[in-house]
Amino acid sequence: MRILALLAAASLIACTESPAGSAQDAPDAASLPEGQARAVFASGCFWCTEADFEDLDGVIDVVSGYTGGTVANPEYRQVVNGNTGHVEAVEIIYDPDTVSYEALLDHYWRNVDPFDGGGQFCDRGDSYAPAIFVMNEDERAAAEADSTQIEARFGEAVAVRIRDAERFWPAEDYHQDYAVNNPIRYQRYRFGCRRDQRLREIWGDEAGG
Repeated sequence: MRILALLAAASLIACTESPAGSAQDAPDAASLPEGQARAVFASGCFWCTEADFEDLDGVIDVVSGYTGGTVANPEYRQVVNGNTGHVEAVEIIYDPDTVSYEALLDHYWRNVDPFDGGGQFCDRGDSYAPAIFVMNEDERAAAEADSTQIEARFGEAVAVRIRDAERFWPAEDYHQDYAVNNPIRYQRYRFGCRRDQRLREIWGDEAGG
């Protein structure tokens, strides 16, 4: 138990590291090459959300960042202190001929605690709240249908908000590809946060992670 506690404490310290560097503006959606689309999801720490989606067939790129707030070009410390209204999120660029939006949604649900609106796993506060940022009414309808099905399956209200997409700001460079660039620290954080344990409690063999 002492080892687990130390790992958890170390993971929380790692998650709040904040080297110097500013977030950058995201490219405009219209600049995407033909045949590519974008989706934006929030499921707590963006290190994990990014890693959860990067290896899916049809996913071209995943960028960690901030969205849903009121401050231009927000920085990490501002966001996690709750001063901007943003949440940690990822922007997914994908090929819809290879992976559908509905398939991305399905993967999202299996990698989020849909019943926790106060954060995700060990990360608490509004900046870690789960959300699906929809680009159009078709995406909204798909997300709402999934939410209704999950509520019926578990008999519990879904806390994931379905929101209109807003400006997405890529996070500082040191946050990008964090699981790849810092594998030991990332695994320590993820384990200490009990992310995968909680996902298995909810989804069983369907859990992501």
